[in-house]
Parts: sequence; C-alpha cells; structure tokens
Amino acid sequence: METKVQSRIFVVDDHPVVRDGLKNLIEQEEDLVVCGEAADAATAITLIAQTSPDVVLVDLSLERSSGLELVKDIRNQYPDLPVVVLSMHDEMVYGERAVRSGARGYLMKGESSQRVVSAIRNVLQGEVFLSERLMGQIASRLSHAKTMRPPIERLSDRELEVFQMLGQGTSTSAIAEKLSLSVKTVQMYVARAKEKFGVTSARELMREAVRWEEAQVK
Repeated sequence: METKVQSRIFVVDDHPVVRDGLKNLIEQEEDLVVCGEAADAATAITLIAQTSPDVVLVDLSLERSSGLELVKDIRNQYPDLPVVVLSMHDEMVYGERAVRSGARGYLMKGESSQRVVSAIRNVLQGEVFLSERLMGQIASRLSHAKTMRPPIERLSDRELEVFQMLGQGTSTSAIAEKLSLSVKTVQMYVARAKEKFGVTSARELMREAVRWEEAQVK
C-alpha cells in the first residue's frame, strides 16, 4: 500500500497547552504531521533548521522574544517557508504588520479548528489566508496616504511593542530588559510614539497606551 506523504508543521507558542492542542488538531489530518515545537524564537530558529518543516505556525507573544521578529527572521533565512500567524491579538492591528513581516496567513485564536487546518492547506498550496475584513483593510490602506492613518497604525513594530508594554504598566527599564534593548533605545521609541500621537509628555503617552490596552481586553 502506498504511504501517504505528510506535510510537516512546526508550532511556535509559549503555552504548552496551546501547543498540545494544535498538535492534536493537526495530527487528526492524515496528510499533516507536527515535526517540532518551540516556546521562543531562538529555539524555533534552531529547530526549524533541524526539522525542515513545510509550514510554521507562530504566535505573536513568545517567551523572551517577539513573534513578529521571528516571522521576519524566518522570511530572511527561509524565503520559501510559509508562516501562518495564530494569535490572540486583533488582526486589524497586527494582521497587516504580520503580512509585511512575511506571514502568508493570519488567524485569531478564537477561529474554528477547521479554519486553522484550511489556513495550513492554503499556504501549502502557495496561497494567502486572510479574513475578508483584513484583506479589505490592506486594500484600503493602499489607497490612502500614510498621514491619514490613525497613530496606532503608524507605529513601527518595535514602537508598538513598547507602547503596548507601557499600557500594561511596564517601566522603561523593564521594557529594555524584556526586549534586550538599552534604556536609551527604548526612550527613543517612546519619543517617536509621542510624536506620532501628537503628545508632548510621557504621562500623556502612558494615558493613551493604557486606554488602548484597556480597549483590547474588552
């Protein structure tokens, strides 16, 4: 009997329960198998080289690292390796960033199991898997000048990370430690964010960050 060729999936998520759930979901499909898993970017890059996956599933919030930076690293090191982002973060804020970073698909963690499997199969076939809502946003973005975009969307990926952590009450020094940056570099990102939000003080930026963070959890 002919052996069915299975596509190899690598899972990157910092929650073991989520990784186990995805593994169980994927391996219910005869043509898919999980070839490896990791909780952080450094381990993922090392194991991807060893396991040669066909698709990588990446969460944006990882231990000691950024999922967006991992997507960029995978794109740079393995340009033909498709990445699907599976995240709790709102696709309208992070989806376009993920696509710019090199992702071929983006799903919210609340999506159905079948949508996850469909996303994997779509990118295996060389297609892009995005919601109609996100596709519409990207199309709309192409037709508007950059200056018309709201401040949160004009932040760079790093600026957004810093902004989000400010909204969570993290100090500048703690942000620097978590992102492996100097305090001076974090202060530079804060200064850029203040300019884009049109505020003049760190307190005003913190207020904007807290308001935005509260809106994300509602």
